[in-house]
Amino acid sequence: MLLLLGFALVGHGESMEVSNVVNQALGGGIWKLEGKDFTLSPEQSHSTTRSEWTLTFGEWGKHWRTFTWSGFGLAAAPDLKVVVTVKIKGDSSRWNLRLENLGSLDLQRVHFPRLLDLPPQTNEFLAVPEWMGQLAANPRAMMTNGARWEWDYPGLLSLQCLALYQQEGPGFYFSCDDTKAYRKGFAFWKNDGGEFNYEMVHFPERGATAAQRYEVPYTAIVGTFHGDWFTAAERYRAWGTKQTWAKESRLRKELVPDWVLQTGLWVWNRGRSENVLAPAEALERQLGLPVSVFWHWWHGCAYDTGFPEYLPPREGAESFANALAPAHQQGLHALVYMNQRLWGMTTGSWTNENAAPFAVKGQDGKIRPEVYNTFTKLPCASMCMGTGFWRNKYATLAESAVKDLGVDGIYMDQACSSLSCYDPNHGHPLGGGRYWMQGFQKLSSDIRKRVDHPLTLGGEGCGEAWLPYLDVMLTLQVSKERYAGNNGWEPIPFFQAVYHPCAVFYGNYSSLTMPPYDDLWPKEFAPKVPLELLDQKYSHQFRLEQARAFVWGLEPTIANFMPSHLQERKDETDFMMRLAKLRMLGLKYFLHGTLLRPPELNVRKETIDMSRLSIYAGQRSGLKTFQHDYANALAAAWRAPDGDVAVAMVNLANTAQSFPLNLDHKKYQLPNGKVYRIDENGRRENKDLSVVVLTAGEACVIEFTRK
Repeated sequence: MLLLLGFALVGHGESMEVSNVVNQALGGGIWKLEGKDFTLSPEQSHSTTRSEWTLTFGEWGKHWRTFTWSGFGLAAAPDLKVVVTVKIKGDSSRWNLRLENLGSLDLQRVHFPRLLDLPPQTNEFLAVPEWMGQLAANPRAMMTNGARWEWDYPGLLSLQCLALYQQEGPGFYFSCDDTKAYRKGFAFWKNDGGEFNYEMVHFPERGATAAQRYEVPYTAIVGTFHGDWFTAAERYRAWGTKQTWAKESRLRKELVPDWVLQTGLWVWNRGRSENVLAPAEALERQLGLPVSVFWHWWHGCAYDTGFPEYLPPREGAESFANALAPAHQQGLHALVYMNQRLWGMTTGSWTNENAAPFAVKGQDGKIRPEVYNTFTKLPCASMCMGTGFWRNKYATLAESAVKDLGVDGIYMDQACSSLSCYDPNHGHPLGGGRYWMQGFQKLSSDIRKRVDHPLTLGGEGCGEAWLPYLDVMLTLQVSKERYAGNNGWEPIPFFQAVYHPCAVFYGNYSSLTMPPYDDLWPKEFAPKVPLELLDQKYSHQFRLEQARAFVWGLEPTIANFMPSHLQERKDETDFMMRLAKLRMLGLKYFLHGTLLRPPELNVRKETIDMSRLSIYAGQRSGLKTFQHDYANALAAAWRAPDGDVAVAMVNLANTAQSFPLNLDHKKYQLPNGKVYRIDENGRRENKDLSVVVLTAGEACVIEFTRK
């Protein structure tokens, strides 16, 4: 059981609080080892020794403790030792684990550190950077006894930091200092007695333990703090932005193609060119800013079943290229879909090209089929990024799409994810390690080398390990309710709070219609009215999604757009275009700026109608609806590279609202210059900031400049 003595004082810089955490944690099941036919924990040791000393010099920490467990009575490893070292400094502790004399044990998972029975707090929150980020209020109440949440890194967990805290009170900061993106997991779970627990899970590289020794190749961090999720993000940002992935990010190195940086709005449409390019051209004329195309279902195969048989396009190579060429002359650019790890197991190419040997294998040596298409239920296999076969296959397809068809870039679906593979014939370490990211680095480099001009590569989600390889990252959590419903998690810009100046973000499911339907899917499931307009009671949801993207610094996106929407849904499209234009006036903040703590607006909440509606839900499950309370105004604060500060504000209410803007001058490091208001009427000096007035649906940027 973990007890936090003196926990109310956490965050005041006293090392004793963290010492108490360490003492109590070491008194419980701080580690667990799992392997083939065995599980070990501290309770099975017949000999535990402890040493403790104080450093008078050294790189980190003053208090250093080492614990050794031995005497497990294992015939396969009679001399096994588990050694844990803990260093303590201020409000942080650093944890290392090594194993000695492993014998013939087949080690597969190491659970460490484990903090059992975390004490409950009032007004408790859990912040998790699942891709962009999400926040749960009263998380332990969301879990049933025996339930478990585990997030993989690198993958759905976009950075290595989680926070469990009382709002504006004491909290836990869980992290690690892995700079090489080893595969691992972060987890919370409830046991049968209802205790709420935390652990990290490490995956030893199989074969690496042949040396009779294993050491977790990075340090786990358990800290305490006082604040909220943004406090934790700032703490991680101080470390993360100093790492190679941030320094080598394509945006920071000025390698992202200009057309991406200048995109005013993305159109996410699907199908043949007349359903994609013509609507984008119409929107560009109306908007007066560059529009780019995010293009699905251009390929010759059915979505989610026929990959990677993308070529030729379903409308034919000549028709596709002939449509794209004049669109380029009008300033449009196209990013086309190509899943970067799936191969349909019922396709001809799966058999003809003998793809199975290069697929990801489980510990039993078998392929784990993945079924995404709810209509055909045909299986796909995930191909191993550690194999040259798959990387060459994908790079060749991407090269053909760019050179032969003229596309401007490739959207690499499922890019910001990784898997464990146990095929010994692939030439990579089995299970854990870094081979997935090393393979992705080789793949992205190969694609770029094959093309003789700047190429855009995009990926699903976001992840710090992918910053040096992707130009744009698709961050869909602004539309979380549309695909996940009301599941207790609220989207937050956790990743942006850490890495916004390191990447370009775009995308959401924000749409005014029912989902589209691939004409290569079974005809019997096709909707009677394709792209039927949604009821206008969901218009507030559309505005909320667009407002989130705006204040959080994303390039705006609309899905399933048709030119008729400019009149049929004029209020919604006008709102979207106003935000797009306003964003372009503040690019030094929204493209290159650092996200600051959001200002308090003290706004009321409104109950609004929400739709749950993803690509498939509109056909098989039907449109799901629910109501939820949301703030009727959003705001975010930004600091530009030149030191200027801006506050972006959006009024989502149907009536005018007034907002006192009381920013702490020192906290926000406001420059001693002039203050401007930027809105659809332009930029003008604004000396009185006691109250900011926004009419219904209006947005503005309040700018604090040096001069």
